[in-house]
Amino acid sequence: MEEAVTKKFVHEDSSHIIALCTAIEACLGHLLKRRAAGFLRSDKIAALFTKVGKVYDTAGEVCRKVQEQLQQQGSISHVPRRPPQPLSAQAIKHIWVRTALFEKVLDKIVQYIVDNSSKYYEREALMHDSVFGPILAALLVGPCALEYTKLKTSDHFWTDPSANELVQRHRIHGAHRGQDTSAGRRPALGIRKRQSSGSMSEDRFAASAREYVESLHQNSRTHLLYGKNNVLVQPKKDMEVLRGYLSLHQAGDNLTLKWTPNQLINGTLGDCDLEKSIYWDYALTVPLRQIVCIHCHQRPDCGGTLVLVSQDGIQRPPLHFPPGGHLLAFLSCLETGLLPRGQLEPPLWSQKGKGKVFPKLRKRSSAARLIDQDRNGEEETAADYVFRIVYPGYRYDASNIPLKMLCQNMKRQIVSRAFYGWLAYCRHLSTVRTHLSALVNHNIVPPDRPCEASGGLSKEVWSKYQKDCKNYKELELLRLVYYGGVQHDIRKEVWPFLLGHYKFGMGKKDMSQVQHKHTHIHTHTHTHTHTVLICQERPLVEFDSPDSGLPSSRNYSVTSAHSQILSSIDDGQSTEEEGGGGEEGRTPGVLGGRQDSLTEDRLCSQLDKLVTNGGAAEGISPSLSSYTVCIKSVSFVQIELLDTVALNLHRIDKDVQRCDRNYYYFTPANLEKLRNIMCSYVWEHLEMGYVQGMCDLLAPLMVILDDECLAYSCFTQLMKRMSQNFPNGGAMDTHFANMRSLIQILDSELFELMQQNGDYTHFYFCYRWFLLDFKRELLYEDVFAVWEVIWVAPRISSKHFGLFLALALVTVYREIIIDNNMDFTDIIKFFNEMAERHDVQHILKIARELVHKVQSLMDNK
Repeated sequence: MEEAVTKKFVHEDSSHIIALCTAIEACLGHLLKRRAAGFLRSDKIAALFTKVGKVYDTAGEVCRKVQEQLQQQGSISHVPRRPPQPLSAQAIKHIWVRTALFEKVLDKIVQYIVDNSSKYYEREALMHDSVFGPILAALLVGPCALEYTKLKTSDHFWTDPSANELVQRHRIHGAHRGQDTSAGRRPALGIRKRQSSGSMSEDRFAASAREYVESLHQNSRTHLLYGKNNVLVQPKKDMEVLRGYLSLHQAGDNLTLKWTPNQLINGTLGDCDLEKSIYWDYALTVPLRQIVCIHCHQRPDCGGTLVLVSQDGIQRPPLHFPPGGHLLAFLSCLETGLLPRGQLEPPLWSQKGKGKVFPKLRKRSSAARLIDQDRNGEEETAADYVFRIVYPGYRYDASNIPLKMLCQNMKRQIVSRAFYGWLAYCRHLSTVRTHLSALVNHNIVPPDRPCEASGGLSKEVWSKYQKDCKNYKELELLRLVYYGGVQHDIRKEVWPFLLGHYKFGMGKKDMSQVQHKHTHIHTHTHTHTHTVLICQERPLVEFDSPDSGLPSSRNYSVTSAHSQILSSIDDGQSTEEEGGGGEEGRTPGVLGGRQDSLTEDRLCSQLDKLVTNGGAAEGISPSLSSYTVCIKSVSFVQIELLDTVALNLHRIDKDVQRCDRNYYYFTPANLEKLRNIMCSYVWEHLEMGYVQGMCDLLAPLMVILDDECLAYSCFTQLMKRMSQNFPNGGAMDTHFANMRSLIQILDSELFELMQQNGDYTHFYFCYRWFLLDFKRELLYEDVFAVWEVIWVAPRISSKHFGLFLALALVTVYREIIIDNNMDFTDIIKFFNEMAERHDVQHILKIARELVHKVQSLMDNK
């Protein structure tokens, strides 16, 4: 309904439609009669609609349209022209409810089913209930009045909420629910009462308070059965009466009653001062399993009072309901929530038209008063009631069980539960060690030894290290970087050490030699690539010689003319450098033949001569271009090499122009430097060539180092690891498999959701994360912080730290993913929209905690 208000319509494939249809089917399928009503088929909803359609025309029309859709779906492959749009698996699964909704008659059909529920349902069914059935039909009036569309919006994501909207909703309804990284379903935190002013920090207290208040609302783990504000409680005799919110929650088979003072709900929980936090001492959280009796007192001048009595005989503070039948409504919800295992004794009575009412019990009075009541034909019903909460399946007769036997049974159950719990834990640890042991270092390096590392590597510490390398060991410096990052002012000095350009402990003389060596390499390779560029940029090739056998007056480029030129070269023609002829002077023209081991060097030499001589060579016609000289001076293998270089240069040029064009650093001059570095690297690694994304990895290095030769060397070091992520490396499949193991073990609930919603446990949505070390997910300043932690992590915690960063990203938004039932398309859309908007320090903190958690599991023998 919210989506329809903001966007005027809802798409038929919206995830909200699937969620709504699932909920309605759960209601309609609850306790349907089987044999008597003919609901033995596996698809009970189809059977229900078919049966209702025989006697109710509106449902019959829906049945007809569903049959048409199913027939069209089955004949799609046989229709030669413009077949109907195929339905998704989810659409077919919910086709009956979905069709009725889109036809805007679902509310009418449900109302008919409610009015005739005795024909189709057992007495305890939800649709047979005099309250819940009509409520469901009434709630569907709104959705049946909306407009639905099959058209896609301009962004092709229909009308599902944007990532920003989902995050805002989560902050309102479920933000910061104590993101615990424990596996599986996480138990809710209980309310922690204030013991002393220093017993809990403000942040931890605020988180606990927020967790409690959010638990009062409907969420994915618990159902809200009842809620009423302004219920009065007097926590202590000498205190004034407080108003508060009473709620009844169901999680599985467990019922919990909560009462929260209004001061805690209406206040700003983020600013928890003593005046507000004192009310936590008065909040009530009562598991109904502990309650055996409920005393109800009705008075004409108030709405009724309820007292809970626990198994040990202790009475909870009385709950005073406001006038208006709220006490009875609460008892009715409680009775429903106890089913099927528990019940109230005596039960409430169901009265047609009035719903649940108190049982008719005579009030104790004198004999004379009873005679008067009989004469007047009236009887005075009881105003006070005592209800017991009983569980028939768990009732024991203590009189027939000796105390010794009872104690032995309890002891056996305790030992049995402890044993099976221990066994399950050992099996879990075995699984964890099998799948995760290779992902982390088993030696744990803590953040606070020998000193606190949260401040990171500061300028002061780095200066002290440079003056005397003995002040800090390499591992200690890396520990500071891992837990606190590098101060921005010294990143240019520190990064070459982190990337392996320099070694820790090097003197200035050694560093100078290393720098000179890499400067020479970069200059040499840059000269070669520049030569190729000059050759490539000579566009006009005039072939006037009649002996050449080539067409005249045509334009040839380095990449387009090779096939035509190669076909016309005489097999007996010798190269200029060899100076020979015939078979002895000819270089083989295939990669598998006898080939000069210095092919690249010889090509470079030829290209250098070409540029120096300006294309003039003895015996060559002046009308031939320098490109022809180049072709006649190199072998077939060298020509292919030239072709490869030219193709890579084209790719580099294309990507450089688009690389971070909005970032202030990348002026035309700096883009040219980036291009030079990229060309040099590709020249040295032609077997890999240029792959899209390499410029993304080089750009942050350029920004920090601001030195062409230094950035070239550091990029070369970086690519020793990152090249494995590109298509020819083969590491990506390993990343996906490791992510699958991590989430399956550490968060089984989220893993199950991924499997159920189209099974995207292949984790392809993480591809860009791993390929570029999260570069496109973060702001530039955040990329610096994340990268330096990734670089030092292999020595401190894990050489697969990127996996834990990816898991941390998913963990931060897990509640949004689960609450919105995201499928593969949803999660890709969500993270694309969230790019450059993440809280990186929080994500790094969670990633480090996840690594430590796995390390602790490994360490726990």
